[in-house]
Amino acid sequence: MRVQGGGLGRLLLVRMNSGEDVLQCIRAAVAEAGIRHGLVLSGVGSINRYRVHVVKTPHLPPGDIFFQGEGAFDVLSVTGMIADGRVHAHITFCDTEKALGGHLEEGCRILSFGVVVLAETEAVDLTDWDRLGPL
Repeated sequence: MRVQGGGLGRLLLVRMNSGEDVLQCIRAAVAEAGIRHGLVLSGVGSINRYRVHVVKTPHLPPGDIFFQGEGAFDVLSVTGMIADGRVHAHITFCDTEKALGGHLEEGCRILSFGVVVLAETEAVDLTDWDRLGPL
């Protein structure tokens, strides 16, 4: 276990429009704001296309299973971290029958709108928090 203390700096609200890619928008906002380390605190909106991955096996290295689809989905949450400028985020979304989610990949497209809240961390270096694989 590792515990690191620090404060929150700037809060950024990223408003995404119909047709935009969720991960690409978050990456662009991080780059534009010059965020080196931070958190993806929340996200809401709707998507009409998803592409995510989840872990494949219960032992290391776990590998990845990618899956994708289309439809009308409400975004329940987007959370994650920004380490050395790289975004590692997860998304949860649902329709009337099921909820799905996983590691956010390019290919999640906004249906009507989306909002993600980013927080820059002060005096916290998240560079090596994901040592088993790339963000």
